[in-house]
Amino acid sequence: MDAVISAPVATNGDFAADVAAFSAYWRHARAQLDKQPNETLKLAAREARFLFLRTHARTLYDRLTDGRRKFVRIERLVYDAAEIVPGLVPTRAEVAAESELRQSEKEGVEVDQGILFNQFLADSACGLHLCHTMLLPREESADALAKFLRDGRLDLGTAKVERQGKAAVLLLSNPRFLNSEDLSTQSSTEIGADVCTLDPHSQVAVLRGDYVPEGKYAGRRVFNAGINLTHLYYGKIPFLWFLIRDMGFVNKMTRGLARPDVAPDEVSGDSIEKLWISAVDTFAIGGGCQILLATDFNIAARDAYMTLPARKEGIIPAMANLRLARFIGDRMARQAIMYERRFECDSAEGRLICDEVVEPDAVDRTIDHAVERLTGSGVVGAIGNRRALRLAVEPIDKFRRYAALYAREQAYCHFSPALIANLEHYWNAANRRA
Repeated sequence: MDAVISAPVATNGDFAADVAAFSAYWRHARAQLDKQPNETLKLAAREARFLFLRTHARTLYDRLTDGRRKFVRIERLVYDAAEIVPGLVPTRAEVAAESELRQSEKEGVEVDQGILFNQFLADSACGLHLCHTMLLPREESADALAKFLRDGRLDLGTAKVERQGKAAVLLLSNPRFLNSEDLSTQSSTEIGADVCTLDPHSQVAVLRGDYVPEGKYAGRRVFNAGINLTHLYYGKIPFLWFLIRDMGFVNKMTRGLARPDVAPDEVSGDSIEKLWISAVDTFAIGGGCQILLATDFNIAARDAYMTLPARKEGIIPAMANLRLARFIGDRMARQAIMYERRFECDSAEGRLICDEVVEPDAVDRTIDHAVERLTGSGVVGAIGNRRALRLAVEPIDKFRRYAALYAREQAYCHFSPALIANLEHYWNAANRRA
């Protein structure tokens, strides 16, 4: 058999027939790649996935979701797709095998997951349904809420929830890595956000970093150090982590929680929402800065700073490309994303993102004051204004279209040799302990 196998040049429009033809092609291509790596063949197989999905994405999505009557989260949807269309995306076993490798050693089978979600999200009906799915409370959140209501606090390991007066406070707590985000934090932060939003005894939600007990910042709160770059280098951040984070946890802070019976549309929907306050102690790096673009009111200590070091990481800074320019303008947004421009919170540019910049010992008092101000005229009016402002700048269909592009581009970035080179050059990743 030749090293490069010709892919089907067209789909015939029949789903079952095309599944058989394309799956046979991908099976033969996989057998050849197992014998000898061949970049041309790998790229041809990926182009065939685009070809198949441009014709059948909606049909496949409807089969996976019973005609969009069922809500299936990303983490299950992708592996169900692997069963229905063999070869389209990697199986759970194939991803698990690669997860044992360093990022530089991976073949990049998860790129095909990015292709799948690019095409699902590019289709308006499927994409909006998937956005709806990821905005629903997680299954685990009902039990977590019950525990929180019983105990008045909730320890989720790498995230904690407390009630302070009128506010439900979500604390990021990954101290060894300066409250950075990784696979260990993903479900706990999203469950924590669900609990804060659903808590009937609070009117506002607050996001803050927990205290760091050791090292350079011992005894200080740290807001968020972004993605855990050490884990990224050692292959412990799967591709799906990016989509789950930004379509789940972060988007829930932006849009609230969806209800299963109503589309999460600002005009006709009826989401469950609270205003979110972010309080930045020390710094908001990468994903931490991204979060500030999703919350309603940002408080920062005068000595804190913000960066989006995407160029040094070799990845796309999530939804920052969608949101940052409307805060600070296009040119400064490009400087932040492409040239790692740093913004001091206590600067003219920093105050375009941070609403209150105060002395470090005044952050607690300022949070209390902000909660009172934001609830003083009633939370119903505040939520109505929040929805109206969101509709004006980022209706959910705009988010859906951006997420489609993000799924594809982040997949390619995540497995690019440049990512490894950047982490070794800028982060000294090879000498850090995972």
